[in-house]
Amino acid sequence: MQRLIKLGLMFGNLIPVDSPALVERYNRALKHLTGKQTQLTDFHIDISGYSPEIGDELGDPLYLNENGCNRQFILLTTAQKTAPLLNASFSTSRQILRQFIEENEAQLFALTARDAVAGELLNSVFSVTNPARLNDIRKIEIEADTTTGLVRDAEKLGQLSDRFLQEEDGWFDDVLIAEMISVAKKTGDVTRNPVRLKKMSFEQENFWTAHFGGSYIFRSTAPTVITEDDDAMEEAGLGRVIEKGETNKIARFLSDNNLVEPIVKARGIDASAILRQKMDFIVVDAAQEAKMDLTGATRRDIRLLARRHADDLPEEYHALRRLVAWAEDGGEWPKITSDHPAYFYTLRAADHPDADLINMLLAELTPKDVRQLFICHKELFYRLYATWSETKKSYVADFLATEYAVDKAGTRAALFGHEAPMALLPPPAPKPAQSPAPAEEMIARVGPWGAVLKERK
Repeated sequence: MQRLIKLGLMFGNLIPVDSPALVERYNRALKHLTGKQTQLTDFHIDISGYSPEIGDELGDPLYLNENGCNRQFILLTTAQKTAPLLNASFSTSRQILRQFIEENEAQLFALTARDAVAGELLNSVFSVTNPARLNDIRKIEIEADTTTGLVRDAEKLGQLSDRFLQEEDGWFDDVLIAEMISVAKKTGDVTRNPVRLKKMSFEQENFWTAHFGGSYIFRSTAPTVITEDDDAMEEAGLGRVIEKGETNKIARFLSDNNLVEPIVKARGIDASAILRQKMDFIVVDAAQEAKMDLTGATRRDIRLLARRHADDLPEEYHALRRLVAWAEDGGEWPKITSDHPAYFYTLRAADHPDADLINMLLAELTPKDVRQLFICHKELFYRLYATWSETKKSYVADFLATEYAVDKAGTRAALFGHEAPMALLPPPAPKPAQSPAPAEEMIARVGPWGAVLKERK
């Protein structure tokens, strides 16, 4: 893991807390939320204010996320909005925190200039030891204030001010006026500098949770759970349960709900380049199994290795090679059915609000594609990375540092971006009617991977 940390691939983009004033504010907020404090004089925090150094100091990686539910947060600066979320228990938590910071950025900037803002992502569930409790997670609300209660006091002063202006004898109410003066000494003039955070709530429809072996909950479709621990989920009343090894059922679910699209059919991307890179990663994985040394290996070296050991490569590689040949040169039609090991390597999320969640699921189903695994499912990437050989660790870390980290936004757009729909583009000039090309006709009819197989009983 030290290699990943040095290359900025682990604990990257964390916010440094290295001044006595910031440490003191953090400690006030930490004590306010948990009753604990740190003795460290400098550390780093993520978007929620969680610090891996303090987690080690306290021996508790969940010190801001008790029971993996109702995440607490500490904001010292609005710059935290770009930081990652470590030890995430729900896939939606980081986006909720980022949206909260962006929607209240001006107010939070003013508040954090003199104090920390502490809060919590609230729902009606405080523990998910029973999977049935996941059914109760429907809405997330944010509760936040400074450690001195400035937001609460400002709201109270506003109410007192309304009474003063609206009550007929408000001008003569000495007790009311005295209370307003007392509160105003703490809040300042809220008429000129309003101190108010937006009341925000977020619906929880489709999400991933780290609980029960990592489970994907879908509610906007027919209620469905894709999980590792299917026995625990069966009685939970969450809907149809699909075990992660049931690839035909997962493929049918994704296809029936239009959640995925074939890479070779996606508009605005270089499908062949993406598939070729997946092939390289499969070669790297095979080389690890054969205990080959990949130190300093280039892309050319990897492809030379593939040619020399083609007969020893897994079926995923050969299926993707046939798909690239079909897409580029009109080669033989590749039949990649939903029980084929290469099937999910040919897909990406379609253009819909839950694209990130689907790409996360696909990353879990295609663990040899280490780039997508790192981008879409970091928790699983780190867990698998610890099991790899040193040669694979070295190759993957160097690849991510040199070819992904230098242009993260560009890489994500190239892999997962979607062009605007044709309706939003200028209409093309009319052309004479002609029959579709055989390849295009085949895609329209069954997709480039072949038909999804019926579920097996």
